[in-house]
Amino acid sequence: MFLCSPIFLTTIATSLILLFALQTGCLKKLWRTIEDWFHVYQFLKVPEHNETHNHLYRKLSLYLNSLSSIEDSDFTNLVTGKKQNDIVLCLSPNQTVTDNFLGATLYWCNQTTGEEPGRTRAFVLKIRRVDKRRILRPYLQHIHAVADEIEQQGKRDLRLFMNTDSFGRWRSLPFTHPSTFETLAMEPDLKNRVKSDLESFLRAKQYYNRLGRVWKRSFLLYGPSGTGKSSFVAAMANFLSYDVYDIDLSKIPSDSDLKFLLLQTTPKSVVVIEDLDRFLAEKSTRVSSSGILNFMDGVLTSCCGEERMMVFTMNTKEHVDPNLLRPGRVDVHIRFPLCDFSAFKTLASSYLGVKDHKLFPQVQEIFQSGASLSPAEIGELMIANRSSPSRAIKSVITALQTDGDGRGGGLIGRRTEDDEMDEPDAVMCGGEGLHTVKDIRKLYGFFRLRVSRKSSSCNSSLPSSPLR
Repeated sequence: MFLCSPIFLTTIATSLILLFALQTGCLKKLWRTIEDWFHVYQFLKVPEHNETHNHLYRKLSLYLNSLSSIEDSDFTNLVTGKKQNDIVLCLSPNQTVTDNFLGATLYWCNQTTGEEPGRTRAFVLKIRRVDKRRILRPYLQHIHAVADEIEQQGKRDLRLFMNTDSFGRWRSLPFTHPSTFETLAMEPDLKNRVKSDLESFLRAKQYYNRLGRVWKRSFLLYGPSGTGKSSFVAAMANFLSYDVYDIDLSKIPSDSDLKFLLLQTTPKSVVVIEDLDRFLAEKSTRVSSSGILNFMDGVLTSCCGEERMMVFTMNTKEHVDPNLLRPGRVDVHIRFPLCDFSAFKTLASSYLGVKDHKLFPQVQEIFQSGASLSPAEIGELMIANRSSPSRAIKSVITALQTDGDGRGGGLIGRRTEDDEMDEPDAVMCGGEGLHTVKDIRKLYGFFRLRVSRKSSSCNSSLPSSPLR
């Protein structure tokens, strides 16, 4: 009779449930469910977007990914960090991680619903109602402090954001561009002045506030293609540890959508519009000139432009309305010329590891005669002949003197700026023995022809790189 009693059967059932939980690794979930029976919980949501980008969501993402308990989460993603050999844990969609603060246990769920491009993301906090009043405010302050510390220590991976469609939202990927000011082929004095200006900006928050001005700075980078404007943007972002927002004006339906994109940018970011002169020349009916002016210095920019770098690139500013480039809209103008001997030496050091060479006087003499190439073209010649520094320098000399691109000195006249703008910023060359820019361009033309044929047969087009 005792074996059939309700108490005995309940004890046996409970033991079997606990044994099953131990064997299947579900004891934590079972204990969490039992806790839920005795406590009243409240749920608080932190959405990624709420009309504008929610900065708390970004800080919370940094904080949660730094928790040691993420290793014990139900499911986590292993991703590459800022450095190639770094492995970073991050919470997978719809998974939960626990945190402890002032004796209370808190549960965070990475809630993801829908499919791209309309996917919505949010972090949901599950907290006991009796703990909420006691710890919520200091807990949020703790999250802010930890996230700020991570950013200051440079542990946060930089991101590149792009407006890839007309839905008015950014898509992002890790920003791993290796460019630094040390590798830029730029006049040393100008390079030092730019670095000093950026360092001064980082320390100037109180100064700007005292003046009643928005804590932002704007740059105009202008010069022919291949002269290093995009590499300069990448070097600036790495120097400041700022994210990059690359705006493609051709994908924006209207002025209001451009404003909405600005609203979603975050502090500590470089906001870039490339080839602005070309867009203005096309006289697009989508984003107007007044919309661009408001983007540069309008009321919205004054409200949402704090702690940002605004960068605009052009091939030439000769045909652009000077009103667009006046002080206040653009603070710093930097011209990116074709390569000179000083820039050539920087490229030789970076690409070939050569500080000095017996051919340098000959190269200097050719530059002084007026011949020139873009840094991108010289860099590609050095890459193609990198196994032999002497051959690489000779290929540059040949290109400067006799190449059919029209910019070599002596025999052939200089190329016009319009022709220069049509050339690609860079060409990937894997073979050895390419001695002239003409050889590289022939290879590029052949590759482009093959790609266009393949694209036509597939009725598709290849995406272009956001930072050329």
